[in-house]
Amino acid sequence: MTKSIYTFGYEGLTIDRFIARLQAAGIDLVVDVRATPLSRKRGFSKTSFEQALASAGISYTHAKAMGCPKNVRDRYKRDGSWSIYTAGFLQYLGGQDQSVEEVAKLTRSKNACLVCFEADYRFCHRTYVARAVADKTGAAISHLTDQTEIVDALGAVAA
Repeated sequence: MTKSIYTFGYEGLTIDRFIARLQAAGIDLVVDVRATPLSRKRGFSKTSFEQALASAGISYTHAKAMGCPKNVRDRYKRDGSWSIYTAGFLQYLGGQDQSVEEVAKLTRSKNACLVCFEADYRFCHRTYVARAVADKTGAAISHLTDQTEIVDALGAVAA
């Protein structure tokens, strides 16, 4: 059976509902891929998020280098162009081989989920991080939503 790397965005969910969904998927490690792990949403800032996850038996790590750089985020806020955002983030990600390898190493030994805010994985940088990690591990990618799990059509799958 091919191992999966999961992704999940907490937008629109309470911390309790978010954790329940992680538990239902059998996640034992959250890899926070936000550049700055702060949130206006209760329970999702780094310290409280890590504590809530620990209480549920889920480990936490912050992979700061996997966050989208501020200049790319700011440009997207100004122009709303997803294609320009994607190009900017992929250019940045291409220079982060060591950090991608560190995340890949974590996902080899744990049932890991890359976490960010955006609910729609099609419009979140975590999908590109997951694909870069899958290229190193051969894992499949599954995107969690509140109710479902969607297999990434572009993710690598080991033979």
